[in-house]
Amino acid sequence: MTAPTDHHGDRATEGHAAADRVPEPAPEPTPEERTGGVREVKSAARTLELLELLAARQNRPARLRELSEALGMPRSSCYAVLRTLTKYGWVRTDASGTMYGIGIRALLAGTSYLDTDPYVHTAKSVLDRLGEHLDETFHLGRLSGTDVVYLVTRESGQYLRPHSRVGRRLPAYSTALGKALLAGLDEAGLARHLPAELAPLTEHTLTDRAALERDLAEIKERGWAVDREENTQGVKCFALRLRYAEPATDAISCSVPLARLTPAREEDVVTALGRARDSIEQGALSLGFGSWGEDGL
Repeated sequence: MTAPTDHHGDRATEGHAAADRVPEPAPEPTPEERTGGVREVKSAARTLELLELLAARQNRPARLRELSEALGMPRSSCYAVLRTLTKYGWVRTDASGTMYGIGIRALLAGTSYLDTDPYVHTAKSVLDRLGEHLDETFHLGRLSGTDVVYLVTRESGQYLRPHSRVGRRLPAYSTALGKALLAGLDEAGLARHLPAELAPLTEHTLTDRAALERDLAEIKERGWAVDREENTQGVKCFALRLRYAEPATDAISCSVPLARLTPAREEDVVTALGRARDSIEQGALSLGFGSWGEDGL
């Protein structure tokens, strides 16, 4: 199989992540990294932690006690934050006012993120055309902490999955998207984006750090990443990192059910991903955008 051209040297079907798994925060910045020596605002940090916890619980609303205990926050403080967030639509409650969930304002903010990101717009048009040509499932994902967040999904008409959606977050080490990006990091960068424990999503997930690092070395040498049922049983995925930022934060992938994956089809998919990457990179660079610099990475 011919590797896609990589001028700079050198999946992803979503599985079931724990519903209330809160994304691991990025390491504390050094004093030099702090802008003008400004310190973290505790109340703002608590507000964001609360929103992330509610979002991670998805369709499982929580009581005040659960939230305050999970965050180690005094109940009175937690209640005050919840009241404020509810007032402005970031949190909603049930009829009794005792159960809390994420509010519609969070959706509006998330939609704005997608609408204003130049790379998302460019990648979506390319992946839509690719999906029409190959009729497989394609994704654009972005590295965020120890996870990959799905920003674009183009579903196959042959294989529909109930858990494939924009905004889904999965461990980077278990997906082709994530591994394509992890393979491009140095040792310090890799340490930032791997959790202390590599929990299995399937029986094929690489949970041994040394085995994962060997796989990442092979990915770097080969030029593309492969997820062999590591995220979802019965599905093999292929991914390439996008090189308009350094280190790369975005990648594209294709997911194919093993039941109809042949060597010829695999070669077609990897070749098509390489061409799609070139198109996306050229389109992104022609817009004149540099890296947005995801500070939470």
